[in-house]
Amino acid sequence: MGRWEPGARERLVTAAVDLFTEQGYDATTVTQIAERAGVTKSTFFRHFPDKRELLVAGQETLSRLLTEGIAEAPADAGPLEAVAAGLERASTAMGPESRELAPRLKAAVAASTELQQRDALKSVSLAAAMTAALVARGTPDPIAALASELGLLAFKRGYAEWSEADRGIGGELAEHLLAALAELRSASASLS
Repeated sequence: MGRWEPGARERLVTAAVDLFTEQGYDATTVTQIAERAGVTKSTFFRHFPDKRELLVAGQETLSRLLTEGIAEAPADAGPLEAVAAGLERASTAMGPESRELAPRLKAAVAASTELQQRDALKSVSLAAAMTAALVARGTPDPIAALASELGLLAFKRGYAEWSEADRGIGGELAEHLLAALAELRSASASLS
C-alpha cells in the first residue's frame, strides 16, 4: 500500500492496536507501527506526536459530537435527555471499524498501565466537555456534572456491549448507549 493512499491515520491506529496487543505497548516502536500501517515514520508524526496519542485518536471528534448533541437538544430537554441527544450524535462516529477494533483496543489498554492512565484522562476530558455543554444550557453545575458522569458511564457500558455483541445481532450503537443510559437512570433513582 502506498504511503500517500488515504486512510493513513486509521491504518496507523489499527496497526498500533494490533501491535500493542501482540507484543505489548512498551515493546512497540513508532517505526514498527508505521511499517505495519504501510507509511513512513514521518507520516506517523504528521498524524500523532507520539504512540500514546493513538489511544485518543478520535477523542476530539467524540467530544465535539457529544457537546453538539447536548447543545442542539430541544430547549425543554432535561439534563439526561440532553446527554441522550449527545450520545446519539456521538454514535454516528462509530462504524464497523470501531466495532472490530474495540476488543483489541480493550486488551491493549488492559495490558498497559500507561494506556490505562491515558484512557482515564480521556474519560475525564469527555465528562468535562459534557458538563460544560450542560452548564451552557443553564444546568446547575452539580447536576451537569452528575448527568455527564452518567452519560460517560452509559457510553462505556453501551459501547462495550455493542462491541462484544454478535456481529449479526446487536443493533446500532445508539440503541446500546441509550439503553445503558436508561438503565443507569433507573438505577440512580433507587439510590435515595
